[in-house]
Amino acid sequence: MAQFSYKARRSSGELTTGILEAADASTVAQILVGRSFTPIEISENNQIQVAELSQISFLTPNITLDDLVIFSRQMYSLAKSGIPILRAVRGLADTTGSKRMSAALDDVADQLERGRTLSSALNKHDEIFGRLFVSIVHVGENTGKLDEAFLQLSFYLERDQETRKQLKAATRYPMFVIIAIVIAMVIMNIVVIPIFADMFRSFGAELPLMTRILLATSSFFITKWQYILVGIGLAIFATVKYLDTKSGRYKWDRAKLRLPVVGSIFERTLLGRFARSFSMMLISGVPLTSALNLVADAVNNSFMAERILSMRKNIEKGESLSKVASNSKMFTPLVLQMISVGEETGRVDELLAEVAEFYEREVDYDLKSLTSKIEPILICVVAGMVLILALGIFTPMWDMMGAIKG
Repeated sequence: MAQFSYKARRSSGELTTGILEAADASTVAQILVGRSFTPIEISENNQIQVAELSQISFLTPNITLDDLVIFSRQMYSLAKSGIPILRAVRGLADTTGSKRMSAALDDVADQLERGRTLSSALNKHDEIFGRLFVSIVHVGENTGKLDEAFLQLSFYLERDQETRKQLKAATRYPMFVIIAIVIAMVIMNIVVIPIFADMFRSFGAELPLMTRILLATSSFFITKWQYILVGIGLAIFATVKYLDTKSGRYKWDRAKLRLPVVGSIFERTLLGRFARSFSMMLISGVPLTSALNLVADAVNNSFMAERILSMRKNIEKGESLSKVASNSKMFTPLVLQMISVGEETGRVDELLAEVAEFYEREVDYDLKSLTSKIEPILICVVAGMVLILALGIFTPMWDMMGAIKG
C-alpha cells in the first residue's frame, strides 16, 4: 500500500495535515470522510518527502540544545493543558524555527497517526532526542504523567545548557589569546623576521644559535608553507579519524579528565550530569540497572561510562549502590556518605539531586575562577615568545653595534 499525504478540515473548520496508508487517493478520501474530515488536498507521500528533503541540506543548521529545551517546555505546557499529543506535535512542527526539528516532528506526528506511541516515534530519531530523553517519555506515558516527564526533561536540559554556556564563557578569553599568539607568530615569521634576515646577511657576521633557528624557521614558513598546510590538514584528519574509533575516544575521554587546570572541571561536570540524570531516572520510576545503562549514555564520556556500567554489573551481582559507588573511585567521601544515607532512608533520588547540586556549585565556582588560573600560563607563553625574539633578533644587533663602536 502506498502512503498519501493529505490536507483536510475538521468539522470545526480547523485545518489539519497527515499521512495515511491506502491503495489509492480515493480510499484516503473515504477514510477522511469517515473521520468527519473534509479533504482539501491528497498527494503521494514520496512527492512530499522529496519537497521536504530538498529544503534540508548540509548548510541547514543542526538541532541545538536550545531547540530541545523549547520543545520540552512547550510539550509540558500542551500536555498539562490536555491538548491531544498528535495535535500538539503537529502544531509544534508547524511553528518551530528549525527545519530539521520540523521535519523530525512531522515524521513523529505521522507515526502517531499510524498508532505508534510517542516514545517509539521519538526513538526513530534517537540522534536528536537520545535514549535518556526517549526513556523518560516512555515512563511518563506508562504512568500517565507525560507532562511531568517533559517538565523534568526541560529542567535537566536547561541545567546542561547553562553548564555549557559557562564553559564557553570561561574558555572564550584563553582561546582568543591563543589565536592572537598564533597569528602573531605567523606574521613574525612571514613579515618581520625576513627583514632582519636581510640585514644580518649584509653584515656577514657570525649569528647566535637562537638567531639561526629563527631564520631557519622563517625560511621554512615562507618556502614550504604548502607543506605546512598539508601537514596540518593530515594531522586534523588523522586525529578526527582516530577519535572516531572506540579506542581513540576512550583514551581521549580519559585524558580530558587528567588535563591540568581544566581536568577537574570536566570531571565534576560529568559527575554532576551523572547524579542529575540518575536522580531524574529514579524519580521517573526507571529500574536501577536500566537507569545506570541510560546514564552511561547521558554522560557522553566513554571512560566514565565504563565505570558506570561496571557499577551496574556489581549491583546485578547483589552489591549495594553505596558499595559500588565507593569501589568506582568516582566520588568524594561527602558524596558517598549522602548516597549511603539515601540508600538507608529510601531517598536515593532526592539525595542524588543534592549531589548534583553540590557538583554544579563547585563547577560554577571553578568556572568563575578559571580565567584567573589560566592567565599566568598565558603570560608565561607570551613572555617565552618575547624572550625568544629578544635572544634571536636583538642579541646579534647588540653584538654588531658593539663591533661597530669598537
